[in-house]
Amino acid sequence: MKKITLAVSCALLLAGCAGGTEAAGSSAGPAASVLQMTSLNRTGEVSHPDDFYGTAYEIFPYSYSDSNGDGIGDLKGIENHLDELNDGDDSTCDDLGVNAIWLTPVCTAVSYHKYDITDYESIDPDFGTLDDYDALVKACHKRGMKVLFDLVVNHTSSEHPWFTQAVAYLKTIGDGEIDTSVCPYAGYYNFTKEAKTGYAQIPGTDWYYEARFSDGMPDLNLDNEQVRNEIHDIVKFWLGHGVDGFRLDAATSYYTEDYDKTISFLRWLNDMIKQEKSDAYLVGEAWTDQATYSSYYASHVDSFFDFAFAGSDGVIASTVKGSMSALDYVKAMAGEEKLYASVYPDYINAPFYTSHDMDRSAGYYAGDDGTRCKLALGMNLLMQGNAFVYYGEEIGMKGSGKDENKRAPMYWSKEKTDETCQGPSDMDEVEMKYDPYDVQRKDPSSIYSYVREAVRLRNCYPALTHGKTVVDTERSTEDTAVFTREYKGDTVEVIINLSDKTAEIENEKGKLAGTLNTDDEEVTLKDETLTIPADTIALCTE
Repeated sequence: MKKITLAVSCALLLAGCAGGTEAAGSSAGPAASVLQMTSLNRTGEVSHPDDFYGTAYEIFPYSYSDSNGDGIGDLKGIENHLDELNDGDDSTCDDLGVNAIWLTPVCTAVSYHKYDITDYESIDPDFGTLDDYDALVKACHKRGMKVLFDLVVNHTSSEHPWFTQAVAYLKTIGDGEIDTSVCPYAGYYNFTKEAKTGYAQIPGTDWYYEARFSDGMPDLNLDNEQVRNEIHDIVKFWLGHGVDGFRLDAATSYYTEDYDKTISFLRWLNDMIKQEKSDAYLVGEAWTDQATYSSYYASHVDSFFDFAFAGSDGVIASTVKGSMSALDYVKAMAGEEKLYASVYPDYINAPFYTSHDMDRSAGYYAGDDGTRCKLALGMNLLMQGNAFVYYGEEIGMKGSGKDENKRAPMYWSKEKTDETCQGPSDMDEVEMKYDPYDVQRKDPSSIYSYVREAVRLRNCYPALTHGKTVVDTERSTEDTAVFTREYKGDTVEVIINLSDKTAEIENEKGKLAGTLNTDDEEVTLKDETLTIPADTIALCTE
């Protein structure tokens, strides 16, 4: 693995994050960069966004950290690691610096992944208790982190009491018609006597129910007023337990192939939640093409996951693999920003690189020594909006194929410890490529250190997260791209060199604000010329 020249050293960060304002010269190595970065941050300290323009960390609780020795990750295990995600103290330098966590479902459910819920106002015993959840939320808020709740309302478990009572009723009426005054729950789902694609049969009857994901996950009838009242109650319950927003699971499946009704429901959901908590944040999972999910912003949901840039075939991986150029990547960012704003000017993009449903990125690049893995993660964290990082990506974990493999235990240490999770029962043996967390955390050349610095740059420069991407076509080439973002009078210029050679770029900004290097060759800025090594990203300010 190549050595990284970081824009910060821990000793300097201890001084810089506490509010140092010393100036550095025009020729800056990594040590000078942190002083410039700190002095140019108008508050003199790391930014703590009170909005949702930051960095969120996705945790799959089952596989993260076990606090009680049963082999299953739990809420206390997550709480035990909060200081490593964000310790709330800007004078320290060894936490990741994320601003929010998103937990995949934690309610009582049948499966290990918990997307088949049987009780929406509870915590699954695998993960602990409601008191444990309250303690976790409180601990996050103490550290300045927000908490996102995974809201699963497209379907329930087939073992949910709503469904079991509906099925019991249908078995009593035979070929008769449904009377929801007798059994209201019979109207909670989409029952029919006609065998249709995407429907499953109730054993021993002629009745079918919509179940697009699996027979064990019957789809809810979201047109039903009582179902919407139930959803409203669920939202109020979790807002009452301190959550700051919701991730909307399976948004494209709310109404199968009915775009208008899906948008209408999303608008209702957004308005209802914002009436309960005006600053609640919503991010929707609309796993479809960009032209479609961009149009979902008509619902005024804050964010939708930016699938066009994610995964092994997305813009980021395609750029790192060389099938798209550095300039293509920057133009794609600028283009999508205009697209989303044309639908909803107040949108907040939600860039991400991988998730619990995708192959992990360490497997995307054959023969990689870590360079391409780092570059891709850096490119994700250069994007505007609220960026998401899936647990384990910050250390280059592997996992592909079946879903269980993508949700392997967090690689805390080479040796199994008391907190090591067993992982999903059907998971294959996953051999990791890079060092575990406890090694990478102390290694300035690690993937973890690279990601930590990228997050820190997001925190120090709100222009990165809030500003619009303006491409400098005159100074950009296919291999080296230059763009700027501006916010509240501050401008950040970003230079990306994805070629295999050092490049020289004309620069008038005057100060080198930060670097993300994958080699030991330093970025320098002298006489208005920026010298940037291969596979390197640099930030400059005025």
